[in-house]
This record gives sequence, C-alpha cells and structure tokens, in this order.
Amino acid sequence: MKEQAAGLYAQTMAERGFLTMAFDPSYTGESGGEPRYMASPDINTEDFQAAVDFLSVQEQVDPKKIGVIGICGWGGLALNTAALDTRVKATVASTMYDMTRVNANGYFDSEDSADSRYEKKAAMNAQRITDYQNGSYALSGGVVDPLPKDAPFFVKDYHDYYKTDRGYHKRSLNSNGGWNVIGCMSFMNQPILRYSNEIRSAVLIMHGEKAHSCYFSRDAYAAMVKENPYTDNKELLIIPEAVHTDLYDGGGKDAIPFDKMVEFFAKHMR
Repeated sequence: MKEQAAGLYAQTMAERGFLTMAFDPSYTGESGGEPRYMASPDINTEDFQAAVDFLSVQEQVDPKKIGVIGICGWGGLALNTAALDTRVKATVASTMYDMTRVNANGYFDSEDSADSRYEKKAAMNAQRITDYQNGSYALSGGVVDPLPKDAPFFVKDYHDYYKTDRGYHKRSLNSNGGWNVIGCMSFMNQPILRYSNEIRSAVLIMHGEKAHSCYFSRDAYAAMVKENPYTDNKELLIIPEAVHTDLYDGGGKDAIPFDKMVEFFAKHMR
C-alpha cells in the first residue's frame, strides 16, 4: 500500500528528481471499490493503466517518459502492464511475485497438480456460498501473529516487516486481517506473464539473492527474454544477501538499489 513500500519508493525517487505518484490498489486502503479486500489480475493491471492515463494529461509530465514500479505481487502486475500498455517506457519489478503462479501452484510449486488445484478451487467455492449466506467476506488473517516457533523463514521475514514498526500500518491488509479468503481466486487461471516476451520497452527485474521468492524473478526474466528480439533493454539484478522484505524498506542495510533505478529510468526515458 502507499504508506508502505510504494510510498517509500515514490518519495525516494521524487527526491532523486522524478515526478512520482503512489496509490492504493482498487478495493484496498483509501481507494474505492466494493467488495473490499479483493485482488484481480485485470483490475489491478487497470490500476497501473489508470495511473498512466492520469499522468499523461498533467502539464508537468512528458507522456513519452512514463515509467512504472511494481513491488512484490504488483511487480508481476507491472510486467503485465508493460506487456499491455505501449505508453510505458520503462518498468521496474522489485522483489516480485507471480501471483497467478503462486495462487495456482502454491509456494515453490508444491501444489502443482490438477488434484491440488481442484481441491483448492472446491474449498474456495464452498467459501463463496458461506460468504453469500453470511452477507460478508471471511478474511484470511494476514501475517500470523504471534509468530510460531516453527514458522518457516519466509513467514518470519513477513512478520518482521508487517507486524513491527518497520512496516505496520492500520490500513495494511497483511498487517491486520488480511485479504478475503477468496480475494485472489481469479489469479488461479489467469497467467499474467503469458505475453511478457512481447515487451519492447525497458525492464529491470530486481530481487534479493536470499529471498524465498527469488525464483519468481529468475523465471520471469528467462520467460521475458525467450524469443524476444527486444532484449538489449532487459536486465535481471540479483542483490547479494538480501531477503524478500529487504526490498520493501531496505532492511536496515540500504538493500534497495535506488542509484541503479535512477540510472535505469534516466537512460530509458530520455
């Protein structure tokens, strides 16, 4: 959300001389839309495109020099936007998740079978009936708190950000009650990176070496440059020793390569 990583990126890039804006995705934070706490590969890509619409008509903006930054799940959606919106001249995807892949296949593709997906879909469709009967949507619970002693590393990583002074915010879904249980259901059969190898504009994908999620960026980059004649302006940057949430706020070790981002945007939005 805009008070967390998105706002930090926007503020820092503004301090480096760029005109920036940060926004809450539809159905979350201070953005509109009902029902609340839903995500959508279509609508959340449209969020980026709507931002480009808005920026393109501002007097102080050159519409030929608009770039996009997407973080975590919105990193994948930023790539989807770049594949769809020819107005975007440069895109940074930071510590990205492929939301379609993780929702369909689970973490590390551990649920990559038709049976696993069927069981997951059946459970969520049953939840839809319950939600309809109750007249409200059950929440998934956000990041677990208190933290179990046997929690896997990536859960500890999220807890260290979302449940502490590093990143907690009263409107953050991950910091509080979470998304709706069915909130990301539509990602399960919507491969957002299907046409990433048709992206002609510049793309920088950056990820922490130690992040549990690094495989998303490595695989997304490989797919993006496969059979794509426009590869000279594509780059994968792996940041040594950094974990997933280090690229949310720097992790206390200045892990976010803002100098590199400034160089990247300046080069490709001349």
